[in-house]
Formats: sequence, C-alpha cells, structure tokens
Amino acid sequence: MALEETLWRSETRFDPVLMDQTFSSDFLEFGRSGRRYERAEMLFDPDQKAEIRAVLPLPDYSIAMVAADVALATYTSEVRYGDEVEGGRRSSLWVRVGDRWQLRLHQGTPC
Repeated sequence: MALEETLWRSETRFDPVLMDQTFSSDFLEFGRSGRRYERAEMLFDPDQKAEIRAVLPLPDYSIAMVAADVALATYTSEVRYGDEVEGGRRSSLWVRVGDRWQLRLHQGTPC
C-alpha cells in the first residue's frame, strides 16, 4: 500500500528518481479516461509539481498474490478537483525485480 500511495502523494509522485525506480521499463496504463499511457508519460518534470488531493489511505485497498513475485493491488480512488470528486476503481500489477517492487501495469475505471 505504501508503494501505491507514492503515486498519490505530491512529494513522491513528482520525484523523478523515485518514479524512475517505481515504473518498470515496460510499464503501461489504461487510464480512467480510457487513454493508454506509456512509461515516459508517467515521469514528470519536478518543476511541474502539482497538488494531488487524493483520499489516503486508499479506500478498499487489497492485495492478491498472483505468483511469488507478482502482486495485484485493487482499490478505489477518490480525488478532489475543486468542488468535484472523481472516483475510480483501480488495479495495479506489481512485479518484484531483485529486491525492489516495480509497477508493470495500471488500470483505472470511472465509478
């Protein structure tokens, strides 16, 4: 859960070194909008830092071990944009590479 929440905290999400270590080389996301994102699009310039107003801890968070080194995380996201709250059902596939977990695939679905 701590790894997943680094993606929802401004101080970690906009850390280029941490995010370079977090996203696998073949990372892929199907966003809440339906758009497909590649790894390069997930690595932000730290000067673009913005506030992320997500509900933490992540609601409905659970982990299922798919294999010894593969974990499937699922949860609900709630993010505030002004007076509106956008909800989504999320899933992330984390793969252990050596002594580190890396995010391989993420999908968001509006709810």
